This record gives sequence, structure tokens and C-alpha cells, in this order.
Amino acid sequence: MTEHAVVIAGGGPTGMMLAGELTLAGVDVAIVERRASAEIIGSRAGGLHARTIEVLDQRGIADRFLAQGQAMQVAGFAHIRLDISDFPTRHNYGLALWQKHFERILAGWIEELAIPIYRGCEVTGFAQDDTVVDVELSNSQSLRAQYLVGCDGGRSVVRKAAGIAFPGWDPTISHLIAEVEMAEEPELGIHRTALGVHSFGREKYEIRDGKVVYMDRGPIRVMVTEEQVGPTTEPTLRDLSEALIAVYGTDYGVHSPTWISRFTDAARQAAAYRDRRILLAGDAAHVHYPAGGQGLNLGVQDAVNLGWKLAQVVKGTSPECLLNTYQAERHPVAARVLRNALAQVALLRPDDRSKAACEVVSELLHMDEPRKRYAAMMSGLDIHYDLGEGHPLLGRRMPDLDLVTANGPLRVFTLLHHARPALLNLGEPGGIDITPWADRVPLIDAKYVGMWELPAIGPVTAPTAVLLRPDGHVAWAGNPQLGLADALTTWFGPPAAA
Repeated sequence: MTEHAVVIAGGGPTGMMLAGELTLAGVDVAIVERRASAEIIGSRAGGLHARTIEVLDQRGIADRFLAQGQAMQVAGFAHIRLDISDFPTRHNYGLALWQKHFERILAGWIEELAIPIYRGCEVTGFAQDDTVVDVELSNSQSLRAQYLVGCDGGRSVVRKAAGIAFPGWDPTISHLIAEVEMAEEPELGIHRTALGVHSFGREKYEIRDGKVVYMDRGPIRVMVTEEQVGPTTEPTLRDLSEALIAVYGTDYGVHSPTWISRFTDAARQAAAYRDRRILLAGDAAHVHYPAGGQGLNLGVQDAVNLGWKLAQVVKGTSPECLLNTYQAERHPVAARVLRNALAQVALLRPDDRSKAACEVVSELLHMDEPRKRYAAMMSGLDIHYDLGEGHPLLGRRMPDLDLVTANGPLRVFTLLHHARPALLNLGEPGGIDITPWADRVPLIDAKYVGMWELPAIGPVTAPTAVLLRPDGHVAWAGNPQLGLADALTTWFGPPAAA
């Protein structure tokens, strides 16, 4: 039986990001992925939000994605555009980049890290005890690990086998989405009818003067609302044809589908993100309507929150209770996404009352303060983990400041490239002693001249010192004499023996 410290079920965006995080931390991890190759059929999700771009920047790989996508304002609420170009971040924009390209680029990073992937098979079950998890694969092979993480989607086998409840809301609407050829050219763009919202577009497009301009050739990407909520079975070309005829009176001679899928407004969240040695992340932990393009981003950020914590527990640096903070921090974030997705569905319904409500909300979101609040939420830049009372930075993302050090200029995010924590001493050089944690937490004496500002919060008082977690969130900030040792112990393990 082959052994790994951690086995990840699912090699999509969440699974790959988590594998990268664990590998950077020196943990032996393997991915089990049912697809035989890294290629993904169809475009799927369409972009990255600002906080996800920041997360990739923290690992030194953001430029790979920026080079192949198109920077643009993608944040929105119920199709109401939310501009973040005035936000205090290097990445005050989103990135238009189809999921298949995101996965391809991320797979290249995974390959560089030499992470083993068991392809063409999937996890079918497991047995766990106090020390290990024995994982069964569909090819009759077995793996043994200290932990198993389910990143295997909304119908997660790992979640179901663990007996973790998945409560929430049943679907009230469904859409078919596909990439197809059409004998007749439909009118490209977004259309609204009594049934709902529909659209035609092409995979290849450009943004000119803030508007989408589609290329003249290539498959057509279709999204059509169904008359009734569709079944849970895989949709067919006939289903798509009938849905198009119901809306447009014609199916435009639809043929040769590259892929067809169905999505609904069902919203569900795992009651627990952990059952002893089993953990969940990404769609395995939460599903929702794709309004605002939050799903892929949410999963990647789950992975970055979990990775360093799981690594420290596996390596014995931190006690197992550190894993409890994963659910404590990420469950509320996903619950908020489900809530705003449900609200957007309500505003987007085609009836006159919903339209009136959406118009009122649109007026509100064009005011500066509501715009900033909702844009920060939709872009992920306002995420705040409840770490107790303290400095306004506590639990929030650390700004990517341009620091001055004895060795020259240094960006904060550069310190996080290897998924390690850092303690920034912004006061008197040599004024902090963390010798008992020196093997785990680098100490950097630095200066910063300028305003400290957070999205939707505004200016904050500059702290004397800041303790950064590997995920870029602030674990502690303030006077080194007050609470620093406790924070180091909480997040990075007890002090080393003298």
C-alpha cells in the first residue's frame, strides 16, 4: 500500500492549490483525479477576483495568470457593476480568464513542484482510525495517509462517505450552459425574457472601451434558463434544443456540442468541514448559484487557509486543534457567499417586483459607501477572520506594502512566496526577540513610510509590529510586549525548548 502524508481527492482548482500549499510546506501530498489528463473540456468559470490574484501573488505565480488573462473590472452584484479601481491594492481589478486556462497554468505549477497525481481514477471510500486513513480508489488500488481532503466537488464522495450533512436550499431555477456550433447566428449578448436571463457569446473575446467584443469565429457559448427545474441527470443536446425553442422559438440549428452542463440556484453548505482525519474544501464544502463568479475563488482561498495549518499538524509543529480554526474561519465566509448568492437570485428573477427591487439596489450600489462595501465583499478583499479584539488589521489580509530593509526594498507578498509566516518589526531594529520560534518564523526589521489603508475600512493606525500567517492574514499586530508570545504559540506551535 502506497503511503502519503496527505491524499487529496480531486485535482481541480481547489485540490491543486492545496497540493501546492502542502508541498511548499514540505509535506508529502498526492492528488487523486478522475480525469485522465489535465485538459478540461469547455471554458467553465470565467475569472478571478482581486483577492485570489493577491493569493497567487503571495506565492509568486500571479504573473503567469495575468499574462494570459485580461485585467478588467469583474466585481458585480446581481449584474450591477462594482468598480474597485480606487481600492488600495496592487490588483484593483479582476481577471477574465476561463477556468480551463486557470487549471492549465496551475497544473504547470503543480508539475514544477513534482506533486504525484493518480489520474484516471477516483476515491470510492475510506476507513479512518486514530492515526491513519486508508483510501480506496476505483482502480482497486489503495493509499494510506494521515489525512484525506475532499476537493471532489458538490457531489463529493468523500463528504458522503464521511456522513457529513449538506443542508441548505433546494433549486428553484436551472440553466443549461454549453459550447456548441450553430447553423444560424444568434444575437450575441445577454437577453432577458419572462423565463429569465439567457446569453450567447464566444469563448474568444476582447474588452474594448469597457465593452465585450466577441470574435467572429469559434464555438458559441450558450446559457439558457429552463422552463422547469431540470433533473439531476446529465443534460443532452435535445434538452438544450428544447430549452432554446421555449425561449427563442428556434434552436438556431444547434449541433456538435463540446460540452453541456446544468446549474441551479441550489445552495448548500457542509455542516462540518472536518470529521477527524477527513477534511472538505471547495465545492465539496459549499455549492451556490454562480452569481458574481465567487465559486472558484472561494475554493482557492479555502485551500490557502487550510494548507499551512494542515502542514504544521502533519509535521508535529502545532497540535491537532489548529485544524479547528479552518472551519471556524472559512465556514462563515462561505455562508456569507451563499447568502449573497441567494439575494442575487431573488433580484434577478424576471417578475416586475424583483425588477423593481433590483433597480432600488442598483441606485444604492452606485453610492460610494455601499459600492465600496459590496465591492470589497464580492472581490474577497474584506475577509475578516474573527481572532478577537485588537488592532484593526487583526484577522484581515495584510496590505502588500513596499518595505525598506537593510538589504534593500522588499514587498510584503515576497515574504510569503514559500508559504511561511513572518514577523515584521517596524519599530526599533533588534527590539524584538523571538528566539524560541526562530526556526519557524523569520523576523524582518523593516520600515514603511506611507498610509496604511484597507479596502472598505479606510486608513488604519500603523502598528509597531505585525505577525503574518502564510495565508497573508494578520495573526497579531501591535506592541511586541503585549500578546506576541501567545500569538506565536497559538498559530505556530509552542516555543522550542532552551
